Amino acid sequence: MADPITKSVVGIAGSVLNKFVADKNLKMQLEHELKTQLQTANLAQIEVNKIEASSKNWFVAGWRPSVGWVCSFAMAYHFIIAPMVQFGIGIWGIQVELPEFDFSQLSTILMAMLGMAGLRTFEKQKKVARGDD
Repeated sequence: MADPITKSVVGIAGSVLNKFVADKNLKMQLEHELKTQLQTANLAQIEVNKIEASSKNWFVAGWRPSVGWVCSFAMAYHFIIAPMVQFGIGIWGIQVELPEFDFSQLSTILMAMLGMAGLRTFEKQKKVARGDD
């Protein structure tokens, strides 16, 4: 139950139970039931994620890599393509304002993805993860 959404739902439900349920045993039973249902939902989502990741259909399994492709293209545009285009057309004396965007949010996503990929590679090399390929 490490994810923040589950913790916040349990926290909110706990405060509601504290206000409206006086019996401690009933309150504990309801909290336990809520946690069990949330855990069941999390496990079901994990199974869906496994099925999506193993799918051969590009629209199902391809959305995860597409996030990486978008971040990679944005990084290439920001650091290579835009400066080279501006330099190239600047040689002929043409000044063009290429679109700029805030790369900080995309770089955060990209670095997180690269970090997770690096961690997964490390786990595979050390054979500490289930399903080592």
